[in-house]
Amino acid sequence: MAVMGKAKEAGLPLMKLVKLRGMPILQQLHLEERLLRTSSDNWCLINDGTNSPAIVMGLSGKLSELVEVKPALQDHIPIIRRFTGGGTVVVDQNTIFVTMICNKDAVSNVQPFPRSIMSWSGLLYNEVFEALADFHLRENDYVFGNRKFGGNAQSITKHRWIHHTSILWDYEVKNMSYLKLPAKAPQYRFTRSHMDFVCRMKEYLPRSEFIERTIKAIGGQFSVNPLTWSP
Repeated sequence: MAVMGKAKEAGLPLMKLVKLRGMPILQQLHLEERLLRTSSDNWCLINDGTNSPAIVMGLSGKLSELVEVKPALQDHIPIIRRFTGGGTVVVDQNTIFVTMICNKDAVSNVQPFPRSIMSWSGLLYNEVFEALADFHLRENDYVFGNRKFGGNAQSITKHRWIHHTSILWDYEVKNMSYLKLPAKAPQYRFTRSHMDFVCRMKEYLPRSEFIERTIKAIGGQFSVNPLTWSP
């Protein structure tokens, strides 16, 4: 009650924050969908790495056009289709996941449409990377200069929305070979290979500092209530 009173007094909406470490990506996606559809609270989930490599596709992605299926299966890499849109990514212990699940009226001046949510998220991460790197929101990606380090996906329901991000703190070169060059790609990518298109966030910011800065930026717009998650 004291936390709620403080948030109300400050005029900030409440957001429940859960920090995770190594939660399997499929379990994380199940949790996110459950919170989106069955909770009425605002949530931020930060999962510092997933326990093993996996390929995650957007809801409408075509497997044959996006993934080198044979080598992925030979190497026992699971292929998962998430409940949100967005592109295809290989995730592992070096991927940091940041998810925000909000009620439609939680953030002032943010409309429940992809472009509005995306623009707001870009401003949020501008604070995270302020004075550190040449950060930009380019189309639907987070980039340093013209190289991508963060991919985003969204889903919008009648009363709520989710915006989740996969951050490449680091990556295994071999993992990039499981991905095909998509026919539909951001304009700024041109025809660059995955290796020329992406970069590692660790070259710009330590892992723990990124998480701390992200929580601080979120705290500028929400009254953050840290929780310990138990399944």
